[in-house]
Parts: sequence; structure tokens; C-alpha cells
Amino acid sequence: MAHISGKSGLVVAGVGTGTTATGIKAWSADYTIDTLESTDFADAGVKSYILGGSGWAGAFDGYKDGAPLALSTATCALQLREGPLATQTGAVWTGAAFITGIHPNVSVDGIVTYSYDFQGTGALTLATG
Repeated sequence: MAHISGKSGLVVAGVGTGTTATGIKAWSADYTIDTLESTDFADAGVKSYILGGSGWAGAFDGYKDGAPLALSTATCALQLREGPLATQTGAVWTGAAFITGIHPNVSVDGIVTYSYDFQGTGALTLATG
């Protein structure tokens, strides 16, 4: 299997308007499903589980480049891309999310950076490429 470089990754927030979050240098996402313990006396002391709800959340960060994104008062369409928008290469994770945290970081000997937290709501379209 060929490996993919992350150097062309991309975060697009508000996909309908095509707003690319500029200055971003990294993103991560967690897509999880709850496990619910269903152990009863019939299990003879061996734990058993069933699956519950699934959800997704994550973060992205980078250098300040223009106006920062704002906290969400409504959901925004979000695309997390492994490759550039122009060539449509690499896998794409797509869904609706809230921007739930903004974390500016300023130091006398560094570049101004921003990190953002997001909480997905509804289904996440999984990467297929």
C-alpha cells in the first residue's frame, strides 16, 4: 500500500460557501461508538457488552492567517481532507459540526497560532480513498 504525505491536508468549514480555513497545519478526528455493559447473572461473571451511540469530534490548528473562525451558533458543514481541494486527491471526512473551542496562542518568540475544537452532530461520511 502506498503511503500518503499529509503535507497537502485541508480543512474546509462552511462547505456550501467553500470557506477554506487558512493557515491550518494539522487536523485530527475521533470517530467512536459507545460500548454499554450488559452483564447480568446469566453471564457467570464474564462481562458482556452491546453497542450504543456513535459520535465524532476533533480539532485542527495552525497559524493565524486572516480573521479567525468564530464559535458556532449553528452547525457548519465541515470537510477534513487528506489532500488538496483542487485535485480532489486523498480521502475526505464530511459532516456537520459545531466549532466549540478557539484557543489562540501568542508568545514573544513564536508565531501566533490558533487551535479549534469541533463536535460533530449527525452522521459522519467516512473517508473511502
